[in-house]
Amino acid sequence: MAGAPVNRALDFVREAVSETSALAWAFFDWLALVEWRQLYVTWFVVFVFGLFFQLTEPAISFILISFGVKVLAGGKRRAELEAKDASDKANIATLERRLMEAQMATLQAQVEPHFLFNTLALIGQLIETDPAAAARVHAHLIEYLRSSLPQMRAGGGGTLGKQVELSKAYLAIMQARMKERLSVHVEVPDFLGSSPFPPMMLQTLIENAIKHGLEPKVAGGTITVRAHVVGATLHVDVCDDGIGFDLHADEGVGLANIRERLALLYGKDAELVIEMPAGGGACASIRLPYRMTEFD
Repeated sequence: MAGAPVNRALDFVREAVSETSALAWAFFDWLALVEWRQLYVTWFVVFVFGLFFQLTEPAISFILISFGVKVLAGGKRRAELEAKDASDKANIATLERRLMEAQMATLQAQVEPHFLFNTLALIGQLIETDPAAAARVHAHLIEYLRSSLPQMRAGGGGTLGKQVELSKAYLAIMQARMKERLSVHVEVPDFLGSSPFPPMMLQTLIENAIKHGLEPKVAGGTITVRAHVVGATLHVDVCDDGIGFDLHADEGVGLANIRERLALLYGKDAELVIEMPAGGGACASIRLPYRMTEFD
């Protein structure tokens, strides 16, 4: 019991020392970062305060000590604090980048399986009604997976050329299914093939055009994939002459997914634009900053 007051006293002393040390370092850091103009104003206020309360010697001591600390150690401490701040910002940027990559992977994972499930379902239907067509679609699917699936899993994004190649393979499967009801035109200049372009977005627009524009139309129609540059912006369009697009309807998972991914990758510098041409059908356009290669 006799030791209890002693322990409390020791705890108080330790706490007081800790608080004093923290205040001293806070004062030291303030001196290191404060501009000289602000320090001059502080010295003036301290000196006037010292004269008013007859504390001239402590005021002068404070001014001399703070001047010495500022001159002798302020530069080094300021450099240390700025380096620590830069390191903290770099760590935050790294965490934000990793979070964005995880969000991107999640969003992409929502889209990638769609064409596989749809194609497998198609093969299942054709096995009963048209075995020869089922075999052709099956062959297209194998070719598609062998040549194109690694592109979707490759790190570092994708290029427009790779995405056009991927979409052509997908369209071959859809043409095997729709036959003469689906025509395809691809108008993408070769020089744009190396331009960075997010994976699966182009195919998502094509899937959307077929599902909502051409499949409901008895005669089917044509899908046109084209790309061009306007100023510093790359336009990648998927247009169809189907039944059109209801601008007031829910966009669905695919288009919402594209908008989210564009926002994550480019912020306000990219957009998805849906237009209704005067001649009918619909045109979906992805517009993002144009770069000639992934390394620009």
